[in-house]
Amino acid sequence: MVRAPEPPAPDARTPLVHWPAVANIKSQIKRNRQNERRRVRNKSVRTALKTAAKKVRTAADGGELEAAQDGARAASRALDKAASGGVIHKRTAARRKSRLARMVARSQSAEG
Repeated sequence: MVRAPEPPAPDARTPLVHWPAVANIKSQIKRNRQNERRRVRNKSVRTALKTAAKKVRTAADGGELEAAQDGARAASRALDKAASGGVIHKRTAARRKSRLARMVARSQSAEG
């Protein structure tokens, strides 16, 4: 299956909907606009979550215990914020936080 290329981020000049089949009901047109704006906003949050988790992983693998603990704390806070905002599910946030905490604990026990 071939996927369509990702449309550019919306700004004031470009329309939010980039496909020809658009609803002709006024409320659905508005809903499509809202969904597209939320999708773009949520995408940046999810990307930031991945970056925060990667920072913890690299710090833990590199033996930088203090940086890993600080990063895990920051990532945990970001995951909670994303879950409360509905970007990710609360159980997904809990699972990711648990995995990061286990990783930091493993690196801590390996050091000392």
